[in-house]
Amino acid sequence: MGRFEGKVAVVTGAGAGIGKVCALAIAREGGRVVVADIDSSAAIACTAQIAAEAGHALALAMDIADAQAVAALFETAERHFGGVDLLVNNASAMHLTPRDRAILDLDLAVWDQTMATNLRGTLLCCRQAIPRMIARGGGAIVNMSSCQGLSGDTAQTSYAASKAAMNMLSASLATQYGHAQIRCNAVAPGLIMTERLLAKLDECMQQHLRRHQLLPRVGRPEDVAALVAFLLSDDAAFITGQVVCIDGGMLAHVPTYADGGNSPAARPAGDIVEAAAAPRC
Repeated sequence: MGRFEGKVAVVTGAGAGIGKVCALAIAREGGRVVVADIDSSAAIACTAQIAAEAGHALALAMDIADAQAVAALFETAERHFGGVDLLVNNASAMHLTPRDRAILDLDLAVWDQTMATNLRGTLLCCRQAIPRMIARGGGAIVNMSSCQGLSGDTAQTSYAASKAAMNMLSASLATQYGHAQIRCNAVAPGLIMTERLLAKLDECMQQHLRRHQLLPRVGRPEDVAALVAFLLSDDAAFITGQVVCIDGGMLAHVPTYADGGNSPAARPAGDIVEAAAAPRC
């Protein structure tokens, strides 16, 4: 028996990357999964892979910033599978372009779009899921945040702000509905090398980010999916209202670690760390 036998999960942004691997992980442990994505072909492909592994899934193409589309998503989930027990809010707008810059240079259209998807969309999905979870005696929600919601950056202002707000939304939901046996946690990934991110980050930036990790490899979507599955499962029955980092130690160290390029164990005895003036490639 898998941890999600008899459970129904809605996973948004499940057509690719972390969302897809989360949907697969839930299905492999017996859950029935509604695969929601703005890209219909990607959602169908994910559902086909679940079916090929003898799992049960339904693909739906929709935009989570659209309240009517979100309502239709959960109505379909309830009609097709009987209810909703689990929700993974993974759909996200991230602009690795000059448009999401420092505050004075930020394109306000990017701000509005990012908030509509990342924050409004997450709220809309939670509002639809909560009554259905209450009707089934409780449930679990995982919101996909980011390490950028926990620390300042020179750019990505709207994305970071949306993820920081998502952390508080998660804590508020956990506080308000814990009595109804609904748990809510946020997961904050660091450098997780999805296909989308790999296409947007050049080698110089990848090396710069890796220098800030304590572990010697980049993260994989499977790493995040394993954490999400744990938080959704009864193994985490007493965990709620938390923001859990999964970042290879990116936020755990003082600046001199990255400036030196190595941990003390990797440097010669007596080696003095000098701060670097700029990222090195």
